[in-house]
Amino acid sequence: MTDPLPPYARLLGLSTRRGDDDELVWIMPFREEVIGRPGYLHGGAIAGLLEFAALGALYEALGSREGVTVKPINVTVDFMRGGTDHETCASAVVTRLGKRVANVEAHAWQQDRAKPIAAAHMNLLLRRN
Repeated sequence: MTDPLPPYARLLGLSTRRGDDDELVWIMPFREEVIGRPGYLHGGAIAGLLEFAALGALYEALGSREGVTVKPINVTVDFMRGGTDHETCASAVVTRLGKRVANVEAHAWQQDRAKPIAAAHMNLLLRRN
């Protein structure tokens, strides 16, 4: 992404790269700012990473359509295992892109993508200006 990241993304140390099939992958390094209990990621940091992955996928799906405002309707995060002292990755897929509502699923993992540490499902309101 070429736009500068918002302050919370910078606090989390987020960056992006392209994965398989040109997929947008968000990366969060393990560092003091994202630690909850000693040696583990804070749940809020994981949820924030998932949210950025979901919004990034949605903005890419919207393409160059200017004038679309996105607002969360509902966000559900499932924590599957503790995030430890490794880099954490996340990506998302838009499962529905309607005129007024979008649904997005995001997954976060460390070391092994087949073993996610958390997943999120977001319903988002699309307001077209």
